[in-house]
Amino acid sequence: MQSEEEKIGDLGLEEKEAVVVRFAGDSGDGMQLTGNNFTQATALYGNDLSTFPDFPAEIRAPVGATFGVSAFQIHFGAEDISTAGDDVDVLVAMNPAALVTNLENVAEGGLVIVDRGAFTAKNLNKAQYDSNPLEDGTLEGYRLLSIDIHKQVLAAVEPFGLSHKDGLRCKNMWTLGLIMWLFDRDRSVTTKNLKSKFANDPTVAEANIAALNAGHAYGETAELPVGIHVYKIPKAKVISGIYRNISGMQALAWGFLAGSELANIDLLFASYPITPASSLLHELANRKEFRVNTFQAEDEIAAVCAAIGASFAGSLGVTSSAGPGIALKAEGISLAAASELPLVIVNTQRGGPSTGLPTKTEQSDFNMALFGRHGDTPIPVVAAATSADCFDVAIEAVRLATKYMTPVMLLSDGYLANSSEPWKIPDFDSFASFKVKHYDDPKDFKPSIRDEETKARVWAKPGTPGMEHRIGGIERSFDTGDISYDPENHQKMTDLRKYKVENISSDIPLQEISYGNDSGKLAVVGWGSTFGAIHQAVKRAVKEGLQVSHIQVRYLAPMPSNLGQLLSSFDAVLVPEMNTGQFIRMLRSEFLVEAEGLNKVSGQPFKINEILASIYKKYKGLEG
Repeated sequence: MQSEEEKIGDLGLEEKEAVVVRFAGDSGDGMQLTGNNFTQATALYGNDLSTFPDFPAEIRAPVGATFGVSAFQIHFGAEDISTAGDDVDVLVAMNPAALVTNLENVAEGGLVIVDRGAFTAKNLNKAQYDSNPLEDGTLEGYRLLSIDIHKQVLAAVEPFGLSHKDGLRCKNMWTLGLIMWLFDRDRSVTTKNLKSKFANDPTVAEANIAALNAGHAYGETAELPVGIHVYKIPKAKVISGIYRNISGMQALAWGFLAGSELANIDLLFASYPITPASSLLHELANRKEFRVNTFQAEDEIAAVCAAIGASFAGSLGVTSSAGPGIALKAEGISLAAASELPLVIVNTQRGGPSTGLPTKTEQSDFNMALFGRHGDTPIPVVAAATSADCFDVAIEAVRLATKYMTPVMLLSDGYLANSSEPWKIPDFDSFASFKVKHYDDPKDFKPSIRDEETKARVWAKPGTPGMEHRIGGIERSFDTGDISYDPENHQKMTDLRKYKVENISSDIPLQEISYGNDSGKLAVVGWGSTFGAIHQAVKRAVKEGLQVSHIQVRYLAPMPSNLGQLLSSFDAVLVPEMNTGQFIRMLRSEFLVEAEGLNKVSGQPFKINEILASIYKKYKGLEG
């Protein structure tokens, strides 16, 4: 009897544990749609996966320009996948600009699929090629599949009577069909999606479906070069349950909805559009069947103030932005802190400063999250580690804000917001409720009454008979809640607000090791979206016998009470961050550890090998 490996060989298949595929083309070539459809088919096949949509900053760059290239990367396989991958195994380049900007990421011997029909003299010039890379030996180190996709797709859609321009718009579906053949993926769900997307124009739907099927048929029937064949990627072994693909923004939105149910409170989400944070408003606006109202304000200041107004009225205000918008919201956040109202602020970080790299990712708002307000204004800060983790962190932000009557900042970033991964849909009944109880005792009421344990002031709905009150940004008396300019009172209130936030450390989990032992030679400490790359790098280092552990910190302010002790259990500490070294300064100052930073501010997430190389270097120094 033949083994599975022998059967695969007979069929001309190559079995691999994991593969990285990157689709790249003009922003009008539909690369994001192509990637999303392939992701859906891959998830249904049963692979674990992680994606990385890489958008251009320009809304509509000139066709063929290198700065207008849009890409979508997916890493999928049979084992634990937690990053979008390092080296690309298969690059689909729809034009010369896509090739020149992405070729350096392709693994040696990787497969490069190009649309030969787009390699015109004009497009080559725009990509600053002196000669045609398909003919001058540039691609000698790769397996090249050069196809005139322009010609192929126009032939496929000819029966539908589309114009030349509209026919070429189907080339992304032709390419998707070819890639689905390459990885043995089912096209039925994509066909269903196309019928739904173009329900009002059945001709366009059928043309795209014909292009999809033609691309698949090309792979089946064409005389392809040696070494180009179907890949077999085994299904991942996962815990049984119901899964769906989820992006970080979707997870945040659903986490807030879940948090409102667990807190038994209505939400007002107020924001102003800004890249890459806008999709949170889009997602919540489509969920009006839950306890959420959405409000698109005229500017960032109006958005945060509207959210604060909702909290004053007895709902929970939530607002969102990226770095520039968070800077504008700073005074409003300080108002919420001074008036001690619950407020959740989502900061989806992007490359800065100023406009910076609006569609790229970074972690450079750490300092602003912790300290970027006037006066002494400590607030809790939490950070999501993965796309799916955004769901749990959103719930936690709601809990902390409502329990401690304080603004809470939730840090995400462009990578987490747009990337996706399989998410096991949780049993909602497994979550502990934390129902908000508005103060309802009018006898001797004053807004300065506090909970003895949390030191949070009471939350009374204005207009409730016997509990009419005013609060605001001017300092208030500890005893009465009235305006006070007394120096001793200001000292007391400042200390109180500081203590209230610090005391949260007793209400959050102790810091645990994410991977490895709780002591050893080297701890790699991360926060936010560095999780995936650190996890895989440490995992590989441990397999090689290195005493390395991974610590991922969710609670940045206040930090877990045992974090300092945990760090002292290691000979050295390495802190990878997508900034110039912000969290590491906090660790050094708080715990006096001799931590070393690994910093990256290129607008791209860490690669596994970048962190692994730093681990080797640091570990070698420890042994030497």
